[in-house]
Amino acid sequence: MTHIAFVCVQNAGRSQMATAFAEREREERGLDDLEILSGGTHPAEAVHDVVVEVMDEEGIDLSERVPREITGEELEKCEYVATMGCSTLSLDDSIDVRDWDLDDPHGTEPEEAREIREEVRERVESLFDELETRS
Repeated sequence: MTHIAFVCVQNAGRSQMATAFAEREREERGLDDLEILSGGTHPAEAVHDVVVEVMDEEGIDLSERVPREITGEELEKCEYVATMGCSTLSLDDSIDVRDWDLDDPHGTEPEEAREIREEVRERVESLFDELETRS
């Protein structure tokens, strides 16, 4: 089993988008041996409205998702951790940590949130391409 985590501060925007795209990629590519985790260091109360809106355009419903805190124990069992541009994590050197340095969609207009969504999608697809070549 391979473990991947998508992490940001509030777990209400970028990491939620990344998680949703990763779940779609896992299903489409038949990668049943992949566990996807998502969380934040200081979770918000809800996924940002603009994120729910732009992901709905992609046929992905995030309206029922609830941001959650991710624990150090969860992160330590991961082979890959993608942070969204807000990394303050200090993890074991054996974990492949990637800081994607993405703009925060919170408070943006839908057009800007769509641009962020597309960058998230591209990065997730690229990560999954890499995972497929390693398996």
